[in-house]
Amino acid sequence: MRKSVISTAALALLLMVGCNKNQQTTGTEPAKSSAAVSASSSSMSPEELGTLGAQIKKEPSQADRLLSQHGLDEKSFAAAIRKVSEKPDDAKRYAAAYKRAS
Repeated sequence: MRKSVISTAALALLLMVGCNKNQQTTGTEPAKSSAAVSASSSSMSPEELGTLGAQIKKEPSQADRLLSQHGLDEKSFAAAIRKVSEKPDDAKRYAAAYKRAS
């Protein structure tokens, strides 16, 4: 399950990096989740998220422990990655940190 969540998050990041900048979200559901993401992502930089993602990939059995050390769970981590992937510069910083830590 953890591997699939991590894989899904990584895939979502890659897909969102390739998406057009002009995409906009509408509706009330994204607004609810963006508030939760703001709290998580504001405390972690794209580099920190990338490093954490690489650590989780190396030690998937320790994913819950690694996430909890940063005050995250699987859903908030995935949401923070999606938030980072909205900005191409941040997505590049995330990817570079992920590669360095891998």
